Amino acid sequence: MPTESLAFASITDLGRRLRLREVTAVQLAEFFLERLNRLGPEYHAVVCTTSETALKQADQADQELRLGQDRGPLHGIPFGVKDLLSTKGIPTTWGAAPLETQLIDADATVIVRLREAGAVLCAKLAMVELAGGFGYRQANASFTGPGLNPWDKTCWSGGSSSGSGTAVGAGLVPFAIGSETMGSIVTPSCYCGVSGLRPTYGRVSRHGAMALSWTMDKIGPICRTAEDCGWVLNAIAGSDPADSTSLPEPWSFAPRPAEHRYRFAVLDFNRGQLQPEVLANYERSLEVLRTLGSIETIRLPDLPYFLVGSTIVSCEMAAAFDQFLESDAVWKLTAPEDRWGGFSNLMIPAKDYIHALRIRGKIQREIDATLAPFDAIVTPTLNTESGSIERPFSTWAQGFVCSELSGAANVAGLPGITVPNGFGPRGLPTGIEFTGRAFDENQILSIAKAYQQQTDWHTRHPPL
Repeated sequence: MPTESLAFASITDLGRRLRLREVTAVQLAEFFLERLNRLGPEYHAVVCTTSETALKQADQADQELRLGQDRGPLHGIPFGVKDLLSTKGIPTTWGAAPLETQLIDADATVIVRLREAGAVLCAKLAMVELAGGFGYRQANASFTGPGLNPWDKTCWSGGSSSGSGTAVGAGLVPFAIGSETMGSIVTPSCYCGVSGLRPTYGRVSRHGAMALSWTMDKIGPICRTAEDCGWVLNAIAGSDPADSTSLPEPWSFAPRPAEHRYRFAVLDFNRGQLQPEVLANYERSLEVLRTLGSIETIRLPDLPYFLVGSTIVSCEMAAAFDQFLESDAVWKLTAPEDRWGGFSNLMIPAKDYIHALRIRGKIQREIDATLAPFDAIVTPTLNTESGSIERPFSTWAQGFVCSELSGAANVAGLPGITVPNGFGPRGLPTGIEFTGRAFDENQILSIAKAYQQQTDWHTRHPPL
């Protein structure tokens, strides 16, 4: 029978146990459903569990394995999804109180592809209402409550994929699906001490996902390890006729051999903006990376990355939620600032949006030229460990380190992966991020996997 050690096992380890028949898919589903039901509400991480679906899918997975039908690394593995992905017969709330009963009676492409890979859907996971697009400024911006950090329940789990980060960090599911427009995969992954991958824009179909920004939204995995992220992306990546922005090329997980030597870039930035412990963890991580390759300091082109990104997101959000803003529903949102925050975006002139799109093209060209000589740019994921759920973000969160890169990567649609690299002053996780060129997920996954082979931070978990 399953033991507590399964809660923090990797996908690879769980798959091995399934194939050795040490555990069945049904037992795994029951084990994680129990944790989701018991601990999920305690951490404000779960909108609903999907027990009937999970047990049916798990039973099918067991039958197929007995018959020698193996769908691959995710076969029989439980998972949860951020509640902006539609699921047939199950409400999709987008984290918003006025949409608590919203039923989009079709499965998102990501849901279909994970089912085809044999994965077992166990939960719809909490998120910041409407993916944070209405300007929330504090953790309590979801009808499920503020996302609580599994390392310290007085601190935030990160947004907007709060439930996905917490669920993996607390061992409620082996992996989860999140989404990112401007940091919503890497932030909760970093704060919760897990691995999170932001794929290249268009690598994963967004069909069936809530749209915040049509030209910047990305869907990706949150897992225990970088290798797990690779296997999940392997299942969900690929062209989709239902999403015209999906990349036409097929993609498969193919990490480079461990003996490959890498060329890393680091940014010339003010180290004083980091918590001392975050800086120490970063410098220790660089020492590990020097055993894997060379390191060179660079500067990014001087371009208005965050201004361009925020303009694009604001304008596209205003269009995506036009009808919502005209309805009474907006006044039922949880965070006070979300009830009025969207209206200002309606006043942005069209010329500002057009200028932002034009400048984005320049950003994409110049950032790619900057990255071309390197395998990845390496930065601390965030400036600080997580902070109190009782205080506005402005009182403790200093944002993204080298914020120009964070903005540039999201505006340009570049892939990035964060993995844990230590702990901050109060014992909360910190992270290191590898940003790569467009379409080069395998490169940064290989680097992150090599880093995790040299360290053990990804094996640490909270004493729940």
